Amino acid sequence: MPALPLGKAPLPSQTPAQSIRNFCIIAHIDHGKSTLADRMLQITEVVEARNMREQYLDRMDIERERGITIKSQAVRLPWQSGLDGQPYILNMIDTPGHVDFTYEVSRSLAACEGAVLLVDAAQGIEAQTLANLYLAMENNLTIIPVLNKIDLPAAQPEKYADELARLIGCQPEDCLRVSGKTGVGVEELLDQIVLQIPAPQGVVNAPARAMIFDSVYDTYRGVVTYVRVVDGSLTQKDQILMLSTGARHEMLEVGVISPEPVPSKGLGVGEVGYLITGVKDVRQSRVGDTVTTFNKPATEPLGGYKDPKPMVFSGLYPMDGTDYPVLREALDKLQLNDAALVYEPETSAALGFGFRCGFLGLLHLEIVRERLEREAGLSLISTAPNVVYRVLLEDGKELTVTNPSEFPTGKIAEVFEPVVRATILAPSEFIGAIMELCQQRRGVLLGMDYLSEDRIEIRYTLPLAEIVFDFFDNLKSRTRGYASLDYEPTGEESGELVKVDILLQGEPVDAFSAIVHKDKAYSYGVMMTQKLRELIPRQQFEVPIQAAIGSRVIARENIRAIRKDVLAKCYGGDITRKRKLLEKQKEGKKRMKMVGRVEVPQEAFIAALSTDGSADKVKK
Repeated sequence: MPALPLGKAPLPSQTPAQSIRNFCIIAHIDHGKSTLADRMLQITEVVEARNMREQYLDRMDIERERGITIKSQAVRLPWQSGLDGQPYILNMIDTPGHVDFTYEVSRSLAACEGAVLLVDAAQGIEAQTLANLYLAMENNLTIIPVLNKIDLPAAQPEKYADELARLIGCQPEDCLRVSGKTGVGVEELLDQIVLQIPAPQGVVNAPARAMIFDSVYDTYRGVVTYVRVVDGSLTQKDQILMLSTGARHEMLEVGVISPEPVPSKGLGVGEVGYLITGVKDVRQSRVGDTVTTFNKPATEPLGGYKDPKPMVFSGLYPMDGTDYPVLREALDKLQLNDAALVYEPETSAALGFGFRCGFLGLLHLEIVRERLEREAGLSLISTAPNVVYRVLLEDGKELTVTNPSEFPTGKIAEVFEPVVRATILAPSEFIGAIMELCQQRRGVLLGMDYLSEDRIEIRYTLPLAEIVFDFFDNLKSRTRGYASLDYEPTGEESGELVKVDILLQGEPVDAFSAIVHKDKAYSYGVMMTQKLRELIPRQQFEVPIQAAIGSRVIARENIRAIRKDVLAKCYGGDITRKRKLLEKQKEGKKRMKMVGRVEVPQEAFIAALSTDGSADKVKK
């Protein structure tokens, strides 16, 4: 069916709810969501052919380079159905696929009535596919199963159609087959979206209620708030009211994204669009809040979503201490775009002034760090990531520990650590390797299911601290890259955890401390002392490097002293003369030892704290 010319498409605020379909595309990372979205933009002709580019909706440079979506994007697409010839408006949301950005997906699902579940016909169902499917089912959405990448030589659409049908409870022939790259089957998919996904339900004459599902900061226009109208309508003349805060704002602009912002007179029931109020702080337009009009306000807010909670904490320090104000400013700006980022100032004896930041996972940490380095031109050191612990002391006090240096030294009754429920999907030949890895990481098996004769789903309860570091890399290497992982927090458990301090010359260096399980303390201590012995240059005196739990030393390495050759000029002669010189040297060294401080080069911190064990790279 040909695309609907924009001139004939129903206008915003004048579109009947029966002609609207709201849907999002959900899938595992790298299964082709953004490419399928590109084809939809092309087929519906909302983007001119000359302006078309790959990953059109990924606005950030980092998204385009890495080929991953970080932010959800909403687009209004006009479409003339090939089934009944009627004009329709499709509001599509392209979502991220990585586990760290699940909160973005859950927001998008709340703004839709249906979801296109995309599966790579060459890779099959992966962990995040399942996680997003369950999220969509919880929200009672209509699910359209789609097999993508059927143009690949390795594609097995029949096999994976069976797996999908079994999961969703439909017939294998109900799974649509498309190719986001070539555009095969995309028009049929758009027709099926019109046919299967229900139209939005809402009361036209009721007080306006719209849900905020995203907010972004624009340098020139302030905060742009993306909303989905549930009841009533919003017009440009309205004054709006945020129900949770009671804040009142003037509406400067209202419009739809098609895929560039297009101002309109208003938004009606079921429509998805944006509002600009001139607010400069994203926190004033909180995601999940309900927007209503000031003159005729609604009383009942819409069901919102939970705020994303940081899972992993890491310290960010500028290489150059004078860059601290620049880092603070850069974090403030970034928080406007990324509401999931939390930070507070902290100081370290070794690294100087910096910030303790909370992230949703390691990818989120990596992305934030890269954006700060790019956008503000900073060089940063990030400390080893750690999770949040809850410590109960014997005197009944309770402490929250986000940093090993905050770990109390007194009598500890119990330490609680966060645990997650992990789902691993892999070919069944790797069961043994996966179970071995999970047991090494203190995992408890919850159960396993066969998705098909050669694919298996394994569920484990694992401590979060065990998986944030290098679990995923290990999992991939043990399964030749076939396994996929998804996890969700499930609360906390008591664990036998201790703090391992690294001492240089008897003084603890807080940057190298870590909270680890009692059984792993010794191996961590040995690993760290060996690493530092290689990284710290030799001094004029001998330097002991010790790992200790409280006052008990568990590992030790020595950095030998540089011994200057004082006998070089002594040729022949009496041995006592030479001995006298050596004794003199010893005396000098003793004196130096008293006042000497160990020089630790900056690279040593970076290598010792790096998550990929790149000590070898830095070794001189």
